[in-house]
Amino acid sequence: MEYLKIIGGNDISGSVEISGAKNAALPLIACTILGNNEITIGNLPNVVDINTFLKLIKKLGGTFEKDGNSVKINTSTINNTTATYDIVKTMRASILVLGPILARFGVCEVSLPGGCAIGQRPVDLHLKALEQMGAKIEILHGYIRATAPNGLKGAKIVFDKVTVGGTENTVMAAALAHGTTTIINAAKEPEIVQLCEVLANSGVNIQGIGTSKIIIEGTAQKLLEIKNFDVIPDRIEAGTYMCAAAIKNQKVKIEKVIPLHLEAVISKLEEMGFEILQDENSVTILPTTQIKPVNIITTEYPGFPTDMQAQFMALATQANGTSTIDERLFENRFMHVSELLRLGADIHLNGNTATINGKAGTLNGTDVMATDLRASSALVLAALVANGETNIHRIYHLDRGYENLEGKLSLIGADVKRFTE
Repeated sequence: MEYLKIIGGNDISGSVEISGAKNAALPLIACTILGNNEITIGNLPNVVDINTFLKLIKKLGGTFEKDGNSVKINTSTINNTTATYDIVKTMRASILVLGPILARFGVCEVSLPGGCAIGQRPVDLHLKALEQMGAKIEILHGYIRATAPNGLKGAKIVFDKVTVGGTENTVMAAALAHGTTTIINAAKEPEIVQLCEVLANSGVNIQGIGTSKIIIEGTAQKLLEIKNFDVIPDRIEAGTYMCAAAIKNQKVKIEKVIPLHLEAVISKLEEMGFEILQDENSVTILPTTQIKPVNIITTEYPGFPTDMQAQFMALATQANGTSTIDERLFENRFMHVSELLRLGADIHLNGNTATINGKAGTLNGTDVMATDLRASSALVLAALVANGETNIHRIYHLDRGYENLEGKLSLIGADVKRFTE
């Protein structure tokens, strides 16, 4: 099993280029199931989750040719409508094939994804939406079996709470449905915006893109001619490197980003005293005379993202004062706290609220263990300012969502190396 060894204390400077967004690429790969042609996707991040999803496409009968950060996908040959447990157990995003397969073939079976390290994320809202569109849903032997032999029908879907995956599945299902589907309380993340834009460019009439009310005119099971496209930059990867610059309190330029997608992160960094320079495709973090404490509440986009909570907790350990983080979206997303405590952090938990008493220079290197994807990056950030050597184990979590993290950090001066235990 591989691990990262990080020697704290090195200065960092220069620039980091951001890869494509994993959370955009996954539903975009799923949406190719709605097409009848070969599609080239560019700026694809080279991370484990993407490779897993491509394996799922192949198991369904599709084909792909991957060349670096580009892939050619052809799903016109799909002849299998079952996403089996061996794939789904490793990646919850496999549920995203449910909507497009059902819309195209009238039947789909997907293994129940179950819980994950950051808490239960049930798919009931996905299933309820598909039922409202005429699907019959059964749970049999650990599988979701959905059938709509005459095709899905447009419906008015009102989500009880904002759901990113549920919105994505419903949008894809609606693209091939008979009639008009209206989604109320839709998620507004940039990843959903790109999904809608790709479908709109492929002939689907979609109104309200980027708003909480999306209206989709279905094609009545007529497959799409999907145009080639590039995946948008990863705003969470960008935010992570911004926090790396901030925790080291040194100037770093983050390139190949969309600053609009980073507004909530930029706002909090500015509250902490950092000046952020922006241009069309980059942001630059400038050092501050004093890192100020901050109060954060995670919420849906465009609010502060839950996927940046752990990184800001690491940063808050270096602030001059007490910060609080209130996690509103997931019930079990503070597992990195115990590992930050091992490094010497002063953090107290009360339910879903963490209180961080910051003081620069108090972290000391030791062995720590990654517990989920974003928790892993928080430990990397903390190790950059810890005294001595930190070994981060179970970094397969990191590899799910960060492309060449140790390489990118090394390029700006950090002492980060990968070893095999």
